Amino acid sequence: MANQTIGDKIKNYLFENKVMLLFVVITIGAFFASGLSTAVFFEQLFTRFGRNTFMVLALLIPIVAGLGLNFGIILGAMAAQISIFLVILWGGTGELGIVYIFLLSIPIATLFGYMVGSLFNRMKGSEMVGGMVTGLFAEGFYQFFFLFFLGGIIPIANARLMTPTGVGVVNVLDFSETGKRHVLEIIPIINILDVAFYGTVVAVIGMVIIRLVKKQPIHIKSPGGMLKPFVLLGMLALAYGLSFIPPVHAYLSQNRLSGVTAVDVTLLIVSLYWLYVIIRTKVIEKKPGIPAKPIVYLVIIAVVYGVTWIPAINSGLEAVGIPVFSYLLIVALCFFLKWFMNTRLGQNMRTVGQNRAVATAAGINVDRTRIIAMIMSTVLAAFGQIIILQSLGMMNVYGAHTQVGLYAIASLLLGGATVSKASAKNAIIGVLLFHALFILAPIAGTNLMGSANIGEYFRLFITYAVIALALVMHAWKRSKKV
Repeated sequence: MANQTIGDKIKNYLFENKVMLLFVVITIGAFFASGLSTAVFFEQLFTRFGRNTFMVLALLIPIVAGLGLNFGIILGAMAAQISIFLVILWGGTGELGIVYIFLLSIPIATLFGYMVGSLFNRMKGSEMVGGMVTGLFAEGFYQFFFLFFLGGIIPIANARLMTPTGVGVVNVLDFSETGKRHVLEIIPIINILDVAFYGTVVAVIGMVIIRLVKKQPIHIKSPGGMLKPFVLLGMLALAYGLSFIPPVHAYLSQNRLSGVTAVDVTLLIVSLYWLYVIIRTKVIEKKPGIPAKPIVYLVIIAVVYGVTWIPAINSGLEAVGIPVFSYLLIVALCFFLKWFMNTRLGQNMRTVGQNRAVATAAGINVDRTRIIAMIMSTVLAAFGQIIILQSLGMMNVYGAHTQVGLYAIASLLLGGATVSKASAKNAIIGVLLFHALFILAPIAGTNLMGSANIGEYFRLFITYAVIALALVMHAWKRSKKV
């Protein structure tokens, strides 16, 4: 592997990512066949991306822990919907109501995750099948809860939420009357900056106090030092200070950025990160040569930036409004997952996922670790469902959760993930590809075949085919190892 030529590496990359690259080509073809304008396409794509990516990222932890594709993620969506109904019933509205929903969903999703994790520990090696069956089994209890238990056993004195008979919840809950429609998408940037700055101040002070209590030096450059926290605090302090300048304050008072601005800011931040990696390698660590990885990413960033200047793409991005807070939640989850995988528990999960026998020999409680992975995934899935439903502005009580697991898993696999290996990069690429095809397929089908149903059948075929192919490949690899 170390003696591979660049040509060999390219061939390996093309082979390993053949499914993803195939769908890139199909998506490009569907875009031209649809005749859709870039403005409409980007607007729908970025809306779907902000709405669905959190849910897809919730699948990563179980994969790392060796539990495979979490088909039981539907229980997290159910926990979210139960929480939403209860908070609406109890009169929660607006931003505070959303906070209550998030908080209430945690214990419910934790209970569901614990139950599923305990079940999976009894059927090691068949977790994905167990997840599918568990989802169907839980669906029966969910329907019983909303169709009969509420109103039939527990009286609900709220005619707006219940059917005319008083037994069972109405089919659709509209969030417009409770102030929960798009509530996460209308938070101004200036408020986010305030919370980030003061939160970081508190966190850094807490870290310093802990080190003083433990009589540890407040070192900066050594491994495990406080260089990164202080650098982050300095950057936020600079931004916070600039926010008092009237024109800057007025700009930060908005809650959305144009697509062009969002892309430019993202590319700038990523560029600064890779430049920091180069400087750290050369100046702080004093290693010889320039690392190749940052150079490759900087070249890719330059190419992407150049593409945004293409008139059709530039005009399409300008027409898009990116909800800042929703996207920051996705970024925050990506950083959390990266940090978590470097913790002791994260490393234990990785070890369990690679080899349970080795993990047991190392003193890791395998069953407990797997349960924690399922609890975390279920809680994150509940959060993801809350983000989806507040973006939609309504909740289909009996159908909103049914396809979330299927679509999330298909998205992740389209991004190049496998049953045993996945990353945030796979999730992001997969969401973009999957939902781009969801947008384009019906329109392309109408233009090419005279029927939107053709496109609908095609995207449903993709959803099931990608999952089936991943499961077949996983079974084939396992049989080869045996």
